[in-house]
Amino acid sequence: MIKEVKTQVNVGVKVDVLWKAFGKDLKDILPKMMPNLVKDADMLEGDGGLDTVYLFNFGPGLKTMTYQKERVTEFDEFVHRIGLEVIEGGHLNHGFSHYKTTFQLTSTGEQETLIDVTISYESQVEEDTVPSNSASSTLVFIKHMENYLMNGAT
Repeated sequence: MIKEVKTQVNVGVKVDVLWKAFGKDLKDILPKMMPNLVKDADMLEGDGGLDTVYLFNFGPGLKTMTYQKERVTEFDEFVHRIGLEVIEGGHLNHGFSHYKTTFQLTSTGEQETLIDVTISYESQVEEDTVPSNSASSTLVFIKHMENYLMNGAT
């Protein structure tokens, strides 16, 4: 049975800048903003929009996973919603049969965006730790992206 965990965070970045980072620029930004965790990233299919397939090769800071392929399964530029589903490696090698993270970006001010995160998963591992660990890791990722973008990244 697929379960969900939800969280949200405010960031001090304009919604349009953040949307570009989550979409077309993701493969270039991730290795720069988290070089110890993401060694490199490639776009195997697509252009950053719907059905794009990314390959993320993880660095030495992530001891339990070496790579993960993700497909963009939701991409709505009008409402700034993107969903990334793991299709190979990563979480699927650690007891998950389904793992998808959806980001909904909503402008809350000139330089502020609310990010609603939904993680849907199906897992055979201990339920007590999966949701909180996944949500915490996602929030760390978002804060890294915020810091990267706020410090003049291109």
